[in-house]
Amino acid sequence: MAIFLASVLTVAVIVYILSVRAKDLPEPEAVSPFQHLDERKASVYENLRDLQFEYRLGKLSDEDYQTTKQDLQRELAAVLAEIDRVKAELGVAVQSRARTAAPSSNGAKAPAQTAREEAPNRCPHCGAAFSQALKFCGECGKPMKKVEV
Repeated sequence: MAIFLASVLTVAVIVYILSVRAKDLPEPEAVSPFQHLDERKASVYENLRDLQFEYRLGKLSDEDYQTTKQDLQRELAAVLAEIDRVKAELGVAVQSRARTAAPSSNGAKAPAQTAREEAPNRCPHCGAAFSQALKFCGECGKPMKKVEV
């Protein structure tokens, strides 16, 4: 009896597989060439945040913190460079890292705007300063430029 049920089930599965046409199947979702890079980037940022949290709790020495932080920043730089390389290969426009500030309506720059221009490599969230322009803060992981709506 068990053999009969197994053979009936096998025949039913084979008939079902042969009766499904390719045009009846839904179109597969397009896979982004950046998806795995974005996941790696998010992972590195999460690791940086965790590292900073553990350092602030006193679980890491200064030397261990700095060494691990530099390693993670190097990994992040490699991921960002790979993203830029893939964008260049695909012909996607790479966003400019330096944007010019628009003057205010009366032609003078606002004090906050002037302060941001004087320290373009300073995080607007935590105030950390960097020697080069970054997309995201190496200390708090937040975007270096505020999103304007």
